[in-house]
Amino acid sequence: MDQKVPKDSQKVAGRVYDPSDYQKTDQLSSGLAETHEQFSDSYMEGEIGAKIDNKNG
Repeated sequence: MDQKVPKDSQKVAGRVYDPSDYQKTDQLSSGLAETHEQFSDSYMEGEIGAKIDNKNG
């Protein structure tokens, strides 16, 4: 059951987000840019039950 890992998958596994991914059109760059956008939106939004967001309490 020993299978050789394709070299392409090793390149994909080692890839991390780069700001230039927003301008690239390949699937990997688009996915990294979208994931980065989702994370940064969630991070900036903060906790859903935060006291600051509740005007009455």
